[in-house]
Order: sequence, then C-alpha cells, then structure tokens
Amino acid sequence: MTTTAVAPRVQAFRASILHFVDDPAVVGDAARQYFDDGLLVLADGKVSALGEAATLLPTLAPDVEPVDYRGRLLMPGFVDTHVHYPQTDIIASYGAQLLDWLNTYTFPAERRYADPEVARDGAEFFCDELLRNGTTSALCFATVHPQSVDAIFAAAAARNMCMLAGKVMMDRNAPDYLTDTAESSHADSQALIERWHGKGRARYAITPRFAPTSTERQLELAGRLFAEHPGVHLQSHVAENKAEVAWVAELFPKARSYLDVYDHYGLLGPRAVYAHCIHLDETDRRRMADSGSAMAFCPTSNLFLGSGLFDLEAAHQHGARVGLATDVGGGTSFSMLQTLNEAYKVALMAGQTLDPWRAFYLATLGSARALYLDDSIGSFATGCVGDFVVLDLHATPLMARRMERTATLAERLFALMMLGDDRAVVATHVAGECRYVRG
Repeated sequence: MTTTAVAPRVQAFRASILHFVDDPAVVGDAARQYFDDGLLVLADGKVSALGEAATLLPTLAPDVEPVDYRGRLLMPGFVDTHVHYPQTDIIASYGAQLLDWLNTYTFPAERRYADPEVARDGAEFFCDELLRNGTTSALCFATVHPQSVDAIFAAAAARNMCMLAGKVMMDRNAPDYLTDTAESSHADSQALIERWHGKGRARYAITPRFAPTSTERQLELAGRLFAEHPGVHLQSHVAENKAEVAWVAELFPKARSYLDVYDHYGLLGPRAVYAHCIHLDETDRRRMADSGSAMAFCPTSNLFLGSGLFDLEAAHQHGARVGLATDVGGGTSFSMLQTLNEAYKVALMAGQTLDPWRAFYLATLGSARALYLDDSIGSFATGCVGDFVVLDLHATPLMARRMERTATLAERLFALMMLGDDRAVVATHVAGECRYVRG
C-alpha cells in the first residue's frame, strides 16, 4: 500500500514587515530585519520564507493569492509574560497599593472562578481581548480553582493560541474560600500538568502566588514539581512592593532576600518567570541571570499601584532575561503598545532610555526568549509559528498627523508606541488564521 504526501497549505501576506533576530541592546542594527514591501510565506501555519515581495512573489504557486496588507506594518504577535485573566473585571479599580489591592479587589474577584461558567466566560473574553490588542501568546495566572485552568486552556485551544497558565498555589495568608493545602495544590497541579501540558500549544506553569501566601511545605512541593517536570514553566511574583518585601523578611527570617526564599526551594531556573523584580539588589539580579530565570517588566501596574521603577539597565548589565507584561488587572491596559508607552516613562524616570527598537524587541522576541519559546514564537525565523499582528500607523487622526511629520521608521515606531492602542490593530493572525479583524 502506498501513501500520497499531502502538499502543505501555503499562505502569503504582503505588507511592510519588521521582526527581530537578536537583542538591539547587544548587536545594534543587526538585530532587526525590515522589508518596506515584504512578503511573509507560511506553510501549514509556520514560517517558510520571509523577504522582499519582488523576490518572493515569483516563487509562489499560481493558486496562492497573497493577502494584501500593504500600507500596514506586520510584526510578530505580541507576547505577554505576566497577566491575571481572572482580574479582568477589576481592572482600573480605585486607590490601593499591592497588599490592599489583593484583599480589597483581587481575592473577592477570584472567588467567583469557583464557578466553571464564570471561569469559561472570563477566559473567552480574556482571549478575545488579547487578540484584539495583537497579543497572541501569554503567561497567565488562573485562580486556586482547577476549573479556572481548564477554562483558560480550553479558550486558548479554541483559538489555537500559545497559552501558558497554572493553578494558583496558596495555603496561608488568604481568605479561607481561596486557600488550598500544600498536598492538595501539589495533587491538583500534577493532574493539570498531565491533562494540559504539551497538548496542542498549551504549556503548564507551576504557580505559587507569592512567598507570603505559601507555607514552606507548599514551596517545597512546588519545587519538587518543577524538578520532576523539566518541560513545564513556573511563575510567581518577587520584590514588587516595599511593604511586601518587609513582610517576606518577617515570614522567612533565615532567607538572605525575598528571591532567596524561592531559590532555597528550587524555584529558580530556565522557564521560571518572576513578575516585577523592582526591589532587588545586585546579588539577586546576578542570581536570576545565572540561574536562567526571567524578569517580567510590568510598567503599568508598577505605576498604578505605586510599587516603584523597574531597573531595565541593571537587568541588562547582569545578562538577565526580561519580558514585557501587562499584569492586568493591576496593569491598566491589555495593549502592549500602551505598556511600551509606560515602559518608556519608567525608564526615563530611572535615568535610562528605551528606544523603539529595544521596545518592540521586548514585546516580541525578548518576551519569547524570557519564556524559552523563541524557537516557535516571537519572530519570523523559519519554522516559527505564523502568529502576527497587522498595525495601522494612521489609526487615529492624531496618529496620522504625527506620521506625516516623521522621517524614519524609528520615529514612526516611537510615535506608534506612544500614541497607539487597540485601535491601531487591524488584524491578528494565529498560525496564519485571522482570529481578529478590526470592525
């Protein structure tokens, strides 16, 4: 019996195309590739060719009709390295710093996700909101309820999105209605890993909320899970708020630092991502870099909750991986463009700068590298999944007027990240399929 090979499905997209092949802060102009009239070619949803349209168009089969996005900018889909999907409904809630925020808004909102229908509805809205803002991949907190994890993975799978998520582990210093136990959190996480990790584009993330809400036993078991499942991710928070740092010092008096608590229990390493990383010292930053752990830079939430300013240059000097994150609902926008807007201001307040090349690198390939997924997302390297966003640099009258007065691509990108939001997103494609189109 002979089998006939099935020809791959070929798609082509014509636009101005920008992506990054390395970090602009390290290799300068060689980090980027830009084609003013470019063509992106996908085979079965993965990148097979990228280059000038004039060069590649003659290589297409007669039946392949390119999708025409000329006049628009096509980039890899944005990658959000820290976000809480159950906090969507409390975004922009007034007046609290971190610990008050948790008790006043977060915990009551997350309680509702014990209801599978609430979780399903929240997950569906969340995934659609990501796509509306050009975000195609995210590292996401669920709640303490296993059904909340099922809901986000199911919603992402229906859209073929690359989603990383996990059940919150939290066995103390939280309301009774949201606490688990060290043993139950281990068992639930183990079952969820077996159910979801590696199924389609789903990736599991072991998720102790943060050190104050986990006993030593729970952190120990989380570390055991991380060691026993070398392909999974891990996510938590560290050094976001000064009061939080002081609380950790009281709860773990033997630890050298907040980060050292996680290190002691084997919770650092490749595929471990820690949000905020504001109040770290040099030893902590060096340890994060040496261990391969990544930092999630969350500018809108850090400003909204008054937590402090992330030191991007110190992270770079130590060689730490850094990804960009919205941190909704402490963060105030799902838009990675608006997140870059605030990231620029955070850097400036810290006496640093964030040029547009480095900014868009952080939102794409930089974040993919933070997640150790740059072999499949974050760029248009051959073999990567064809996740991309199509951007309109003239989406509003103000943007159009500003663009008329720009002379370089760098100027246009900077204006885009300062003035752009969801209105600039024309379309979002996941593995080549259009999953959102404006209007």
